[in-house]
Amino acid sequence: MNKCKKLAEYLVAWYPDHARDLPWRKDTEPYHVWLSEIMLQQTRVEAVKEYYKRFLEALPSIEALAAVEDDYLLKLWEGLGYYNRARNLKKAAITVVEDRKGKFPNTYEGILSLAGIGEYTAGAIGSICFDLPTPAVDGNVLRVYTRVMEDSSNIDKQSTKKKIREQLAKVYAKGQCGTLTQSLMELGATVCLPNGMPKCEECPLKTLCGAKEHDTWQQYPVRDKKKSRKQEDKTVFVLQCGDRIAVRKRASKGLLSGMWEFPNVEGVLIEQQAADVASQWNTVPKQMKMSVNYTHVFSHVEWRMTAYYLACSQMCEKFHWVTMEELEHEVAMPSAFRPFLDTLKRER
Repeated sequence: MNKCKKLAEYLVAWYPDHARDLPWRKDTEPYHVWLSEIMLQQTRVEAVKEYYKRFLEALPSIEALAAVEDDYLLKLWEGLGYYNRARNLKKAAITVVEDRKGKFPNTYEGILSLAGIGEYTAGAIGSICFDLPTPAVDGNVLRVYTRVMEDSSNIDKQSTKKKIREQLAKVYAKGQCGTLTQSLMELGATVCLPNGMPKCEECPLKTLCGAKEHDTWQQYPVRDKKKSRKQEDKTVFVLQCGDRIAVRKRASKGLLSGMWEFPNVEGVLIEQQAADVASQWNTVPKQMKMSVNYTHVFSHVEWRMTAYYLACSQMCEKFHWVTMEELEHEVAMPSAFRPFLDTLKRER
C-alpha cells in the first residue's frame, strides 16, 4: 500500500474522534459550507464563528443573499476584511437563483464557475457536500502533505498544487470524500501547525511522516521569499458637526472599494496643515480636539495613519454626515478606520 493511500486511511479513521465542534460542520448544506469556506479565507476560526452565526440569521438562504442590499451585506461583513469576498458571494448567489432556479451546482466544474470560488473552495464544497473526489488543497493541506512526503517542491507554484491535488484525488474513496477533506484541514490546523513546533506525538501520521522521522519539519513546506510590504502615510479627518460625523465612500475599484471611510489624504500633515485642509473643504473647523496615530497592516501594504479630530461648524456637501448610531448599525466601516471610531466613542 503506498504512503498516500495510508495517509488517507489513517486520517479518515482519526477524524471522527478529533474533529473540533464547529458550527459549519453541523450539516452539509452547500450554502453553509460555501459561506464558511469563504469566511475562513485569511481569517481565524474563532473570529469567524460569530460572523457565521450572525450572517445566517440575517440571510438564511441563498435567495436572501441574492436579494440583500449591498450596504447591509457589507455591514454584516464589517471587520472580516477582504470585502470582495462578500460581493462575490452575492454575485454567485444571484447566478444560482436566476440561472439555476436556486439549485446549487453539484459538479466540480459547476461550482468552480461561480464568482469568487477557486479550486480550493470548489474542492471543499464538492467533497463535503456532494462526496466528489475533489481535494481542497490549501496551506494546511500543503503543509501536511509536503512534511509527510518530504516534498521540497515550491508550494507557491500552481504546478505543485496541481500535482498534490492529483495525488490526493487518487485516494479519495466514495462515501469518505468529505471526511478526508476535513481531516486534512483539521490535522493542519490543530496538529501539523503552521507556526511553532508540530504536535508530532499526537499525529495519526507519525509512523508515515518523513519529516518526523528525519526531524526536518522546519524545512517544509518550501515557499517563495515574502516580499516586504509597501508603506503609505495617510492623514485621516474625524470631522464632527453637532451630533454628525463626516464619512465618504471609497472608489468602486481598488483596496476597500465601495466601503465607507473617514475623509483622508495622502501624506503626513501637521496640525495646522490639517486644519487648513478641513477649511478648504468648507467645514469651518472651530476646534482641534486631539490626534491619534494608528498603523493598519494589509497583506501587501501598510497604512501609517494620523487622525485629527476636529469640531466643525458646517456640514459641507462633499461628505455624508451620519450619527453615531448610524455608524454603529448601518455604515460599514473597514477595520483600518475602526480604531478612530472606537476612540470617538470613548471620548463621547
